[in-house]
Amino acid sequence: MLLAIDIGNTSIKLGIFDDDKLKATWRLNTEVDRSADEYGILLLVLLQRQKLPTSKITEVALCSVVPPLVAIFQEMCQKYLGTSPLVIETGIKTGVRICVDNPRELGPDRVVNTVAAHYLCGKPVIIVDLGTAITFDIVSKEGNYLGGVIGPGINIASEALFAHTAMLPRVELTRPKQVIGSNSVSAIQSGMFFGYIGFIKNILQHIEEELGCKAKVIATGGHAYLVKEMPQIEIVNPHLSLIGLFLIYKMNKAKD
Repeated sequence: MLLAIDIGNTSIKLGIFDDDKLKATWRLNTEVDRSADEYGILLLVLLQRQKLPTSKITEVALCSVVPPLVAIFQEMCQKYLGTSPLVIETGIKTGVRICVDNPRELGPDRVVNTVAAHYLCGKPVIIVDLGTAITFDIVSKEGNYLGGVIGPGINIASEALFAHTAMLPRVELTRPKQVIGSNSVSAIQSGMFFGYIGFIKNILQHIEEELGCKAKVIATGGHAYLVKEMPQIEIVNPHLSLIGLFLIYKMNKAKD
């Protein structure tokens, strides 16, 4: 079995693949100060609850946008699983040609999302990742990664509104019943939800105009559920990064 680990700024996604099937998934809060032992104990508990013995996990693939945690998870994998993870970094075979000014600047999370979307949807494809940041990544009809768009995530915007105003409350991020809010909470929810829906629609429109063709659109990330009813979004897959890690690991294992 393969353990896929996607370390994000806000959360860490874990997935167990048995052959080609995603058998179990978990999400942990990202804590930079946790030790390898703390993460290892958490992993053992999660595996035990699913009745998955550590001896069955012989392969690990890892991507991280939090550099200090790479060494922590490498130590954890060695100590608790007896194996070293394949870390997604520049030079790893992905099956997608990266056509940007500096490939080293491209976050590994965006790389694994791109690989998975290309595999699941074909080309051209646009990936909308609604996480700590909201990112758009574009694969051309030739199968090349062209670049993307980065903006602040909806949670960052909501927290900034709460932090920088004296009277506005922190609210749950959910779709309101109507656009016109009858109180502060519903008004903020409307501004967040419909504002981001408009933002996403506008960015997608401009991307397709530059591509010169229609593209499939797949959404992922912790807030992808907010856009599942948008007609522009054809697929919502919260496990896109885990699938990408699995695919990249298999590519590189075959190369070896």
